Amino acid sequence: MNSTHRPGPNRRTVLRGAVVASGSAVLGGTFATVGAASASAEVVEPSLYTRADWRARPPAGRVQILATPPRYVLVHHTATANSTDHSLEHALALSRAIQRFHMDNNGWLDTGQQLTISRGGHVMEGRDRSLAAVREGSHVLGAHVANNNSTCIGIENEGTYMEEGPTAALSESLVATLAWLCTAYKLDPHRAILGHRDFNATACPGDVLYAMLPELRDAVAEVMRARVVDLAARRVPDGEGPTRPPVPEHEPDHAFYHGPARGPDDLTR
Repeated sequence: MNSTHRPGPNRRTVLRGAVVASGSAVLGGTFATVGAASASAEVVEPSLYTRADWRARPPAGRVQILATPPRYVLVHHTATANSTDHSLEHALALSRAIQRFHMDNNGWLDTGQQLTISRGGHVMEGRDRSLAAVREGSHVLGAHVANNNSTCIGIENEGTYMEEGPTAALSESLVATLAWLCTAYKLDPHRAILGHRDFNATACPGDVLYAMLPELRDAVAEVMRARVVDLAARRVPDGEGPTRPPVPEHEPDHAFYHGPARGPDDLTR
């Protein structure tokens, strides 16, 4: 699974487009807010679909809400086919399929991740109460990164990105979503945005998407600077952070598996 293929030459163009789509325009080499009421406007919440929109099942138990906000935003891929169906109907069905797999196959109380982005760029709420928690600055305890669920909020990106990159629509939505989360939780994107493989032995989020993370961090920082958001509001204490384990040569090859999601130190399911 560990391909050495890297994104094509248009990757930077896609991410620059994502910055513009997120509410910033390039003016003389700097970024200015588009349509903002004032220079201090906050990064806006992206347009997203709630659990009611995709007709989620009720959770099998009460989700845990932590008062302490997450320190990291984790990027995942769903390890599913790179679908060419970019419709909203497909995106909503994807959320139902993920929930069904997590609850019925894994025995979890609900969807493991807090947010999902389809290849059509549709952003969807995942685990119960995730949207409300972000809005209030708390953290829904998910199941997406073994032994680190209490410190990480997770975004599932539809597809498998070992040999190719995400669509432009997904990339644009990912930048907007990352900027929103880093603003809501007062996180520095250059420290906070990481991949699943930074914490667990897994190929997730794929070689190509993982290689895009530095540019994604830069794009998110540009959006946040355009909205005059303090990037240094919260810092990770020295000595804390991901372990960056080696990526295994082989992993179970089936849909929705992208590496360890729960461990002995996790209280969630």
